[in-house]
Amino acid sequence: MKILVINAGSSSLKYQLIETETQYVLAKGVCERIGLDGAVLKHSGKTKVEIKEKMPTHKEAIKFVLDALVSKEYGVIADMSEIAAVGHRVLHAGENFNDSVLVTPETLKLIESNTDLGPLHMPANIMGIKACREAMPNAPMVAVFDTTFHSTMPEYAYMYGIKYEDYKQYKVRKYGFHGTSHAYVSGRASALMGTDKIKTVVCHLGNGASISAVKDGKCVDTSMGLTPLEGLIMGTRSGDIDPAVMEYLMGKKGCDIHEMTNYLNKECGVLGISGVSSDFRDLEAAAKAKNPRAQLAIEMFSYRVKKYVGSYAAAMGGLDCLVFTGGIGEHTECVRELVCKDMEFLGVKLDFEKNDNPPRDAETLISAPDSKVKVYIIPTNEELYIARETLKHKDDK
Repeated sequence: MKILVINAGSSSLKYQLIETETQYVLAKGVCERIGLDGAVLKHSGKTKVEIKEKMPTHKEAIKFVLDALVSKEYGVIADMSEIAAVGHRVLHAGENFNDSVLVTPETLKLIESNTDLGPLHMPANIMGIKACREAMPNAPMVAVFDTTFHSTMPEYAYMYGIKYEDYKQYKVRKYGFHGTSHAYVSGRASALMGTDKIKTVVCHLGNGASISAVKDGKCVDTSMGLTPLEGLIMGTRSGDIDPAVMEYLMGKKGCDIHEMTNYLNKECGVLGISGVSSDFRDLEAAAKAKNPRAQLAIEMFSYRVKKYVGSYAAAMGGLDCLVFTGGIGEHTECVRELVCKDMEFLGVKLDFEKNDNPPRDAETLISAPDSKVKVYIIPTNEELYIARETLKHKDDK
């Protein structure tokens, strides 16, 4: 069965057409610069093609995507009826949903009510849904949220130490993100371990990075919070910080709260620490060239990951499986080594040769044979997870 997966951003729209039985990606691509000059569709189907056309809104972008999919020259399907359903990546479920959901007029209203919780992403997600519904009125639409995997967190884990009335009125609490990745990867870890009755820490490490504690297949804690700014030091995000730092720096730098939020999201992290780059390939090269700030950035990032692994092992009462995924998690051996260093007390013992030379894009066991905790590299596949969720919910009433 063919499922179209849509990931709509503010000025972009990524897509994949997946055959769910074989897990084969029939076509994929991206519309870039929607609403701007120089808009382009980059499509990969029978052949690769770039189509430069005006795309004032996501409505036009969706039309170009659908036209590309059925094109006799570079398309992969004869007509739109071959698409069984459309899965939409949606940032925020708020407290309205704890699972993926069929899009109906009622559920769409609830999705729209959570726009304030994700003002940068939610409007684009919603535009993508509406554009697809208009272009494909007979195809079921399913919203797959970034937050619902974390909805199993207990109240004591997701609450902040603020007035309870403010939590209830304004929905201020920890939600967590990267849920499609954490769900897919923790599921694969359970499959590799032969059971979901395990205690797993998933480290999704990329330019955006987050960690989850998964006990018996359910998330019990995660590092991101009300927004993706909380938690680990990231590519350009500060991660956990004393909130009083904001007021202090605002006074010193003469900036307002919006400028400070932008600063913490886009100018900090390993970029701000190193002064080199937010890309770990650049950081590794600079560190090898004896750049002390680049080395510091790598060590700070890895140390923060290590602390979360330890705290989540404590929260779950033990650890059976540690997983690395995401661009950094899969491809940066020095980070994995620093995270696992001196963790033998927790049962983590790395096989350094396997860690240094893992096969690319493959599920790989990198722990030593006598390690009590299994340590894996598991490439994530969020689009496949969204396709499976869409298939699961497309016939819901």
